[in-house]
Amino acid sequence: MKEDMEKMVAVGLIWGATNALIRRGALAWDKRSLKTESPPPLQIQSNIRSKILTALRDWIDLLLFWQYSLPFLVNLSASATFFALLSHAPISLAVPVTNATTFAATAVFGILLGEKTQIGLALVGTAFIVFGIWLCVGSSLHY
Repeated sequence: MKEDMEKMVAVGLIWGATNALIRRGALAWDKRSLKTESPPPLQIQSNIRSKILTALRDWIDLLLFWQYSLPFLVNLSASATFFALLSHAPISLAVPVTNATTFAATAVFGILLGEKTQIGLALVGTAFIVFGIWLCVGSSLHY
């Protein structure tokens, strides 16, 4: 059980860190895309095929942007680990612990990456999350 708890917390930490990195990568990709985008043609493109191809090209371009795709792949790997954990860990414990850890880690890594936030409130919220995880883990060990 202790090993499973450690894996749940590790998955939450990885998800939280990669959430912040994915957001940062997406913002960098948006910034780069705005600089390289050519002005739209004068005619309005109502062709559905053209819109689909443009969306597909943008999606592939985003996936080829390493600042986005690398954290995304690490995040997906953590998701696979989470689903493997669910095969033998109680879902009533795995989901709250992993999601709470993810939420707290996203806030902390966002702050570390320089995102504008109300640090005091984020830290108080993170403390409540850690306390909640402690309660979940403590109560599950007594059953």
